[in-house]
Amino acid sequence: MTVSIESPKPDLTGHSTAAFPLFRYVQLGLLTLAAGALYPLLYLRQNFEVTLLQAFHITADQLGELYSLLGMVYVVTYIPSGWLADRVSSRWLVVFSLCVVGGLGLWFATFPEPAMLKWIFLGWGVAGGLTFWSAILRAVKLLGTDREQGRFFGILDGGRGLTEAVLASIAIAIFAHYANAAAQVSLRPVIHLYAWTCLGIAVLSALVLPNDRKRAPGSGDIGHAASPGLRDFITLIRIPEIWLISLIVLAGYQLLWATFSFSSYIQEHFSASAVLAGELTVIKLWMRPIGAIGGGFLGDRFSNVKVLGFGMLAAAIAWMLFVLVPGSVPMWLLALCIVLLGLMTYSVHGLYWAIIDRCHVPPRMTGLAIGIISMIGLSPDVFLPMISSAISHRFPGVLGTQLYFVYIGACCLVGSGLVYVFSRRTAYYRFPGR
Repeated sequence: MTVSIESPKPDLTGHSTAAFPLFRYVQLGLLTLAAGALYPLLYLRQNFEVTLLQAFHITADQLGELYSLLGMVYVVTYIPSGWLADRVSSRWLVVFSLCVVGGLGLWFATFPEPAMLKWIFLGWGVAGGLTFWSAILRAVKLLGTDREQGRFFGILDGGRGLTEAVLASIAIAIFAHYANAAAQVSLRPVIHLYAWTCLGIAVLSALVLPNDRKRAPGSGDIGHAASPGLRDFITLIRIPEIWLISLIVLAGYQLLWATFSFSSYIQEHFSASAVLAGELTVIKLWMRPIGAIGGGFLGDRFSNVKVLGFGMLAAAIAWMLFVLVPGSVPMWLLALCIVLLGLMTYSVHGLYWAIIDRCHVPPRMTGLAIGIISMIGLSPDVFLPMISSAISHRFPGVLGTQLYFVYIGACCLVGSGLVYVFSRRTAYYRFPGR
């Protein structure tokens, strides 16, 4: 099937995307900054898991329950998030989300009772899922032309990773400064760093991001905009490729969750200190901009689908081999392993959303399509903490984490097969103008 040549898509202000290329990159940069600042506070465990348990006087199972709650809120709100993103200005959705995450972060820094932590994670789930996720992905998708989807989503994920890496480097430096102090004393300034950064970017977003409430790309049909979302929902779930992308994301997204276990695994298996484990996981974060942006440009050059499929296959094999690395290896070799795993993981993560164009989703349904895919594809937020906890109970210690990594690699291997199926089904797709 071929796609007819379309006029350039409007940007966030309703102007042609081809007319203001620099302005589009400025908008992309700010959206990337927002995404990079919002989520690290929610997933503070990836660098400070052991310290979190000590500071809040909770167990690993209790922490897993909190992240399962966060994931459940995500899954429940992804489809409403898509509906909301198609109807409300991304400026105010982004500003609201950053304010909620930052505000709750300041409460989090007071180290409330475990019962109160559930309310914090619930609020974070609403801010990160309902009001933020689909809005930012939809905004980025509409900013890029059909030939720029790979690089725009690669820049989003890579720039988000760069923001996270910079913040994490500062956080680790702060943490190291207080390393000999009590867990709460060393963790509080780290939480404050992330919380105030979110609030600061919220102010910047309110001043700079345009109001795109009246934008209606691809259709000026008011009747469609006002019609019930059920019609659009039914239209989208009848597209087989939507389901394939959902399963591809489901398989590959678990790679990102595997990296959250780096810190504790490095401490347990390689006998590293909390500071050294944090430093090594920060090295991993610095691979995100390289892997995601590099993968995005390679995808635009050779094919997003081909690069995604090869990346998932390579990542699956690498994660399965990582469990064979002995605990006595030199730190430089361990760092090299983490660099390679990070590059492969993030190159995959940066290309998920770039292949939506092959599904021929109408622009006015973009947010809803992202919501549907996210509900299925990002559901590991709910069940992976449970799987990890079950494996660790059955196989305590290092062995449990290694089996968890093997499981992640196996899922990604299945995902690479699904990418092949998707590529075969969309083999006759052509970009406009090619």
